[in-house]
Amino acid sequence: MVLEIFLLILGLVLLIYGADKLVEGASSVAAKLGVSAFIIGLTVVAFGTSMPEMVVNIIASFSGNSGLAIGNVIGSNTINIFVVVGITAIIRPIRVLSSTIRIEIPYSLLAAVVLFFLANDMLIDGAEASILSRVDGLILVTFLGLFLYYTYYSAKSDKYAPVTQVKERKNYISLLMIAGGILGLYFGGKLIVDSATEIARSLGVSDAIIGLTVVAVGTSLPELVTSVVAAYKGNADIAIGNVLGSNIFNIFMVLGISSVIRPLPFYPAANIDIMVAGLASILLFAFALFGKGQKISRIEGSIFVIIYMAYLAYLVISV
Repeated sequence: MVLEIFLLILGLVLLIYGADKLVEGASSVAAKLGVSAFIIGLTVVAFGTSMPEMVVNIIASFSGNSGLAIGNVIGSNTINIFVVVGITAIIRPIRVLSSTIRIEIPYSLLAAVVLFFLANDMLIDGAEASILSRVDGLILVTFLGLFLYYTYYSAKSDKYAPVTQVKERKNYISLLMIAGGILGLYFGGKLIVDSATEIARSLGVSDAIIGLTVVAVGTSLPELVTSVVAAYKGNADIAIGNVLGSNIFNIFMVLGISSVIRPLPFYPAANIDIMVAGLASILLFAFALFGKGQKISRIEGSIFVIIYMAYLAYLVISV
């Protein structure tokens, strides 16, 4: 137990250091290329912070643990909005761009809707069992391709002002910082997930709860740390872009590739968790659209955190 606690702390240190370097490197690249911090957060940063989910799911796919694989992604997406956006907004209100309200948030909601329809063979087609097949995985990856095309097009026709008040570094230094930051996030996330899982199992917690809570929280820590660091540095565009990009990558890339590697059985009980993840995107859309100045305020951030605590209590009681 002592060793696991030490590894947990070490993983957290790697996460914080990696997140700091990743934000600095990405901001520098954005400033030099004249591309908005939001686009960088939506792609480079989001991909880097989705790596823990990817590793966990690939391992889970090969081992046949579909509950952990699907629960990890759904839980991470729920945490990303309710906890990551919530805590970040409490620290500093997050400005939401108009394009984010029109496209990125709906696309994040679309990811949950597509997953619901692809996974529920029993409910929709009357099949004997529900499964995320290899064909379903290819469909998810296709949606990822459409999203990447959109971000590429947006980057080419980017009308947002370049990042300001960012220290510009030499290109190779910025790239090294991004690469080092992603590595720090990956190894830090893996250490946290492995050690936290061992601690949870030693306390007699079930695999279902581990997937939706411990593993999901562990793999969402990079998003949390990266977004909090970005908020402190005044790069709110990276904070919100990171979360939305990560949610989209988690379903379309992580679950897509995982189910292509090995079809993932889907259990109807997980529909409630998908609905909660969808609700998170809907509330984010509503707060951003109707909130004062298109911002996620400290009060709204607090509401997100409270909702997640209630959802967590439901998970514990329902086991």
